Amino acid sequence: MSIQHLTANLSLPTGEVLRLAYLDSPPIGDNFKGTILLIHGFPQTSYQYRHVLPLLSAQGYRCIAPDYRGAGHSSQPESDYRKTTMAKDIIALLDHLNIVEKIHLIGHDIGGKIAFALATRHAERFRSVVWGENVLPGTEAYVKSRTVPEQTVLFFHFIFHCVSPLAETLVEGKEKLYIEHFFHKLSHNLSAFSDDVVEHYAKAYSQPGAMRAAMAVYKAFEEDHKENIEWIKKEGKCNVPSFVLTGEKSWVGDAVKMGREVTVEEVMEVGVVKGAGHYVAEENPEGFVDVVVEFIGRH
Repeated sequence: MSIQHLTANLSLPTGEVLRLAYLDSPPIGDNFKGTILLIHGFPQTSYQYRHVLPLLSAQGYRCIAPDYRGAGHSSQPESDYRKTTMAKDIIALLDHLNIVEKIHLIGHDIGGKIAFALATRHAERFRSVVWGENVLPGTEAYVKSRTVPEQTVLFFHFIFHCVSPLAETLVEGKEKLYIEHFFHKLSHNLSAFSDDVVEHYAKAYSQPGAMRAAMAVYKAFEEDHKENIEWIKKEGKCNVPSFVLTGEKSWVGDAVKMGREVTVEEVMEVGVVKGAGHYVAEENPEGFVDVVVEFIGRH
């Protein structure tokens, strides 16, 4: 099986031309079960799904894993990193690929925030959504991340990334050290992050403009917070079949509570990846695929 690493030049409604890089992993065999879109987090790129793409394709799924705007090999706009905008980028990519049928959606960390925007604002495009391991703007968990001392220490980068250009200047030339901090702090299975893996991500975020763009994603959180609150107030909670997925060694209880704040109770389920901390797809790829396939197989 060959995973293709491709790019698409997308003409957006704003008049902007955006280059999105993406991995395209075809299904294996004749039993095509559907398409899965996987959105990465920080400090990662689509590379975080390198282990799970072959496993999902072996189950009969076509998998598309983009580098969202500003990350990896995608272009780095100067502004507008609201998750609703980043969701529109993804819709433009699906249209470019002529994927018109309803598909399954997976989002981790920042990708979970984008996945929530997709599953609410573009619900008609998705059969199911798997999201988790993120503090979603618009929830009590997000407010706590900025106000409760223990939480603000854990999520210090939510504020630090907003201090521009000082934050970019302090991290410049120290990208590997900075990225390692998150892997060491949030993972349970540290062997998933060998030196070559960390080097891969460090190289990606050492590109000119890459860390600036990564931090811009966080600067938009307050706008995301207001947009999500307003959306739920006007349109209601997410009604796409939802699987809130977290690592066994991560924040399971808080993730469930957060999911219930923004998801219609009747369509929400909870999944746990055994032996994993925050980085579920890399710490336990087989366990990740097992729980995901069991859920999406019913939708």
